[in-house]
Amino acid sequence: MRPLADRMRPRSLAEFVGQQHLLGAGKPLAVSIAAGQLHSLILWGPPGTGKTTLARLIAKASNAQFIALSAVMAGVKDIRAAVESARALREREGRPTLLFLDEVHRFNKAQQDTFLPYVEDGTLTFVGATTENPSFEVISALLSRARVYVLRPLAVEDLMGLLEAALKDAERGLGALELDPQAPALDLIARAADGDARRALNMLELAAGLLDAAGSRALTAAVAQEVASGGQRRFDKGGDQFYEQISALHKAVRGSDPDAALYWLCRMLDGGCDPRYIARRVARMAVEDIGLADPRALALALDGWEIYERLGTPEGELGVATAVVYLACAPKSNAMYVAMGEAMADVAEFGS
Repeated sequence: MRPLADRMRPRSLAEFVGQQHLLGAGKPLAVSIAAGQLHSLILWGPPGTGKTTLARLIAKASNAQFIALSAVMAGVKDIRAAVESARALREREGRPTLLFLDEVHRFNKAQQDTFLPYVEDGTLTFVGATTENPSFEVISALLSRARVYVLRPLAVEDLMGLLEAALKDAERGLGALELDPQAPALDLIARAADGDARRALNMLELAAGLLDAAGSRALTAAVAQEVASGGQRRFDKGGDQFYEQISALHKAVRGSDPDAALYWLCRMLDGGCDPRYIARRVARMAVEDIGLADPRALALALDGWEIYERLGTPEGELGVATAVVYLACAPKSNAMYVAMGEAMADVAEFGS
């Protein structure tokens, strides 16, 4: 049987959950879809926000052939086959073709260049999906021919509605099981999914499997906690979310907010970030943002780093956390950082 997340894939825009900033009444994308007007676009957003589903619905609304490729598996040969199929369909039936490329950021420049002539002459309407910033990962020539739409993580309320729909749907969902869900259980799953609809439905399906094995129908908070305990928050090492989160940690320390600093530290650790990387950044914060305002800050940052090296995870993480909180509470001064920058500029300008 197909996974629940695939079975519950929306069949129309009316079933699509979230992204009202794109699909709400009067929004340009919603208007163009309703009118059946195809245009090339890039869908940028985290996993489980509906990029693939939205591309399918756009093709359906436009009566277009839908060809899906993954940049992980596809090559130039697959693109050429799609082009030939699109040309044949246009000549035979006059129908357009929408080519959906998942993870477009994995294609190099030469591979992305392959699409340009076919997008230009209308053979293909190109829809690319990516979790990375298109400005850095998609070539400018393709960006100039496609509009970028940003999909946001789903709100807890949206995910709750999705879970409830799956529990009631006897045809595609879990309605035939007649589970008895407790509100705290669904709320826990929705929050653990962290804005990812696919993850939420996968956890619900796993919970249903556990209940079936136990001969029970009561979806309790304890069961939900069991299936949610192995999940991880969104964190893409080397990607936008990685730098956004380390930036948030740095800003919390600089802004003297120990609670926020500790939160972002734990968020990164929960997502799988190497504590050594954080320890290096903490040492940098100590010299750049604290400096001579509290000389003990650097020593404590280095001590926290050393503690982690000696103890490892999880005990050693307390050393890094202690340093983070201390730095957030410490007085701030970037005078040393600025002074050294000015001195280096003088050396470069005046030499010896």
